[in-house]
Amino acid sequence: MRLLFCNTSIPLLQHSQIISNSKPPPFLIPNFDLNKTLIRILSGALSLGLLTSSPSSTSLALESPSFQSPLSSSSEYCREEDLVEDSGPESDVVTNEGIVEEAWEIVNDSFLDTSRLRRWSPETWQRKKEDIRSSSIQSRSKAHDIIKRMLASLGDPYTRFLSPDQFSKMARYDLSGIGINIKEVPDENGRMKLKILGLVLDGPAHSAGVRQGDEVLAVNGTDVTGKSAFEVLSSIQGPNETSVTLKVKHGNCGPIQSVLIERQVVARTSVFYRVEQMENGSTSVGYMRLKEFNALARKDLAIAMKRLQNMGASYFILDLRDNLGGLVQAGIEIAKLFLNQGDTVIYTVGRDPQYQQTIVADIAPLTKAPLIVLVNNNTASASEIVASALHDNCRAVLVGEKTFGKGLIQSVFELHNGSGVVVTVGKYVTPNHKDINGNGIEPDYHNFPAWRDVEQRLSRCKYVQQG
Repeated sequence: MRLLFCNTSIPLLQHSQIISNSKPPPFLIPNFDLNKTLIRILSGALSLGLLTSSPSSTSLALESPSFQSPLSSSSEYCREEDLVEDSGPESDVVTNEGIVEEAWEIVNDSFLDTSRLRRWSPETWQRKKEDIRSSSIQSRSKAHDIIKRMLASLGDPYTRFLSPDQFSKMARYDLSGIGINIKEVPDENGRMKLKILGLVLDGPAHSAGVRQGDEVLAVNGTDVTGKSAFEVLSSIQGPNETSVTLKVKHGNCGPIQSVLIERQVVARTSVFYRVEQMENGSTSVGYMRLKEFNALARKDLAIAMKRLQNMGASYFILDLRDNLGGLVQAGIEIAKLFLNQGDTVIYTVGRDPQYQQTIVADIAPLTKAPLIVLVNNNTASASEIVASALHDNCRAVLVGEKTFGKGLIQSVFELHNGSGVVVTVGKYVTPNHKDINGNGIEPDYHNFPAWRDVEQRLSRCKYVQQG
């Protein structure tokens, strides 16, 4: 199983450090792969970080003991193989040498060396594999020690080993409040389906009858066709002990059922806003403080912007100071609120083609009013994606201090004995092709400028770009 993290810097769990960093470790934003169960941040996740099921995983429920009778059935033709039940975990015993070699293969396939010393090379890494095959590893703890030393030799502070206990605690993190993860999966005709590819054992959704592999058709009676996984997860989330109704289709060709599920996680707004009068009361400014990028951030910030505009705001301030990150997809969606359709939000770079993406704005902006983004040295990760996207597209000037400079993507891969390895697999590059990681983003001003200076700077920026 592979869980993909972005360069977020919010604590994942209070009692489990997942990514070694001078900032707290990141939030999960998942996107699952059927074979290795990948949780990633850029699909949108975009969803949650949970334990997901794969042929080698034994901790997830594929069937619910409390499954209710379907309300309606599907006439879709069902292939014989679709009806076969999961036969359970693999019976093969994995050797200590096999566990170490599995970790070696993951690094060999996915690791991106971002250090200035460039300590990784295919030749040196191949020699390590030969050493593994020539040695006998007598205990599981010895195997874990070898993996730790092997990863430490890469010189990457974010690539590390996770014990089975650490991996288990990390994987149970659930942002939906009902214990599911959703991914957009294309069918044979290329139409995107929203599939549940992650289910917490005995979680609210599992107990209500939701199954691994179910397709989500509607949330609270609203058809979700054409919506992204991130949008659907945002609509599922809500206050603790309230309920949400999911309409799901069981499997590829099973019955359709409406399931009432009680939420178990409180989602709090991270947006605070007010109107301020500046420059002797002649200018109404909408001030918005964003503390973290959670699943409610995009929706709540859009509401705040509309209300501030109705209150007369003709300029905006977005305060990202001390915002350490969160859901990277939330950051991407928030940047799109200010950008013109077709503007580049961010580039991702990695050895694997799935980490080589160009993310662009696909909607019209909510406002084109001049914008100031406040940043400091604790503005990190998803916050840096937003700040650089707005700055490089001439939508905002940055005011304050140089940002932290965390622009890496880590993936967490599960090994066959329940342990895991965290591996740096990619990095973020700004629309102007600047590497965020280790560099940060320099502000345009250290002190608050006059709004006429902001307008002039943005106008010159647009002129240079167009010229």
